[in-house]
Amino acid sequence: MTDSEHLIAAMDNRVRRRDDRREFFKAAFGVGAFAVGGAAALSFSTKASAQSITDADILNFALNLEYLEAQFYQIAANGAYLPANLTASGGGTAGGTVTGGSPVTFTDPIVAQYAREIAADEVAHVTFLRSAGALGTAAVAMPNIDIRGGAGGPFGAAAAASGLPATFDPYSSDANFLLGAYIFEDVGVTAYKGASPLVQNKTFLQAAAGILAVEAYHAAIVRTTLYGLGVETPALRTAADNISNARDTLDGTATDRDQGISPVTRNGQLVSNIVPADPDTALAFSRTPQQVLNIVYLNNAAATMGGFFPNGVNGNIKGGIATL
Repeated sequence: MTDSEHLIAAMDNRVRRRDDRREFFKAAFGVGAFAVGGAAALSFSTKASAQSITDADILNFALNLEYLEAQFYQIAANGAYLPANLTASGGGTAGGTVTGGSPVTFTDPIVAQYAREIAADEVAHVTFLRSAGALGTAAVAMPNIDIRGGAGGPFGAAAAASGLPATFDPYSSDANFLLGAYIFEDVGVTAYKGASPLVQNKTFLQAAAGILAVEAYHAAIVRTTLYGLGVETPALRTAADNISNARDTLDGTATDRDQGISPVTRNGQLVSNIVPADPDTALAFSRTPQQVLNIVYLNNAAATMGGFFPNGVNGNIKGGIATL
């Protein structure tokens, strides 16, 4: 099956559990697909086991995600990919290829500044995780990454499953860039939140907490900007809400945790929805590595590759059916 077919199948499987969105999904998608297990299961490749997962494995899992984000923001904001010295493994193995992406012709200078700041942060995250103080020679090489917009690319597949045109191109406008960024940012926050309890080394844990905080700032920038633009263009909020629905479907959780940006009612008052947290505790939620991979692979089955990582990620935590 193609990425679009996997994602469409996943969305239809979810619709039967979400009556409030029944009409949207029923109109858009086809047959059901295998659903991933609950949030408590931490799933890894069969190459790894509960005994063999190390702090280095967890940091390398994070590094794969940082490679993806850095390449997206770098090409969109600065018109260039990461240099080869930031994509090779710590042992010198050459990094993979990047397919797609182009500079965004920003019309709003503020959005352009946001994009350049986030790009610089993501490059710094890659540099830090690869440094001697973190992974050093244990750093994995960048896997093959696909960041194509339009039909046939992963952004187009994600868009089609979110109610946007399959021709969606995140590089074509300020608003589309923000929606493309929105696909990644909340995922990064929940990934670090989910992985942090597994890190044993306190120095590494402190570093992961620092990166989590920065990713949360990034997510807030994107969500706030989309929320503001949605005042005049409500379709932007709807698009973001639908992307959240798609992420919720792909990660296979039984509850509707992922939140869009449309206003919500709390304590009888209409409030913004910038912070996707539990309404009772105001705590951000977590995703397991498998749930994160299912989103970036655009497949809610026990996949090991696809979507933005056409050949999968590098390292021991790749996804699959084994659980920890």
